[in-house]
Amino acid sequence: MTKELVRFLKARLDEEAALAQRCDGDGCGEWSAQGHTVDFCQVDLSGFHPTIALHVALHDPARVLREIEAKRRILARHARDPWPCRDLRDLASPYADHPDFPARA
Repeated sequence: MTKELVRFLKARLDEEAALAQRCDGDGCGEWSAQGHTVDFCQVDLSGFHPTIALHVALHDPARVLREIEAKRRILARHARDPWPCRDLRDLASPYADHPDFPARA
């Protein structure tokens, strides 16, 4: 079961990393929010509620990639556990609605 969950998590992290890399077209990587506007480095988009603008900016590609690397390190530390430990199950929990989510996770 651990191997199945590890494969599943690696695939999700790979997908998220690829998406973050595609969103960082000019290498800027840091997004910011100013009121109703999110500065995506390439273009400013306005019309957001300020709270939503802050939430969007928090998910800039550079931050997402750092978070993915931290999750990969956690995954590597637990990849050989005989049964998925709580840390692996916690890493997997945001993906519970994914169609490939392991049934026994």
